[in-house]
Amino acid sequence: MFSFFVILFQGKGKVMEDEFKVIDNYLMIRMPDEIDHHRSVYISKMADQYIMNEKVGNIVFDFERTTFMDSSGIGIIVGRYKKISCFGGRVFAINADSQVRRILLLSGLNKIVEIMD
Repeated sequence: MFSFFVILFQGKGKVMEDEFKVIDNYLMIRMPDEIDHHRSVYISKMADQYIMNEKVGNIVFDFERTTFMDSSGIGIIVGRYKKISCFGGRVFAINADSQVRRILLLSGLNKIVEIMD
């Protein structure tokens, strides 16, 4: 199911805003190589705008390029989960390498985020 979305979402963007795409009812967010506090504020703000303005029902975080994520990355996911779940939506994580997957599991996010292979 998600391979279709991954193929559509693999275009490289030059500006972080290009990393947000709405495909059908899904907000696809291509996460940056490093997720820290400074980037997390921008990602959260942009995602919230898409959730409210585009009426998306689900969120897919694409971690293909991510090599570093601190607790602010967890905050991005939890915050967007809280918003989208109010509308009955779901959150997915795709292309998570072993380090990102470990963070998702250790933080317990796997209980609210479906981690796709």
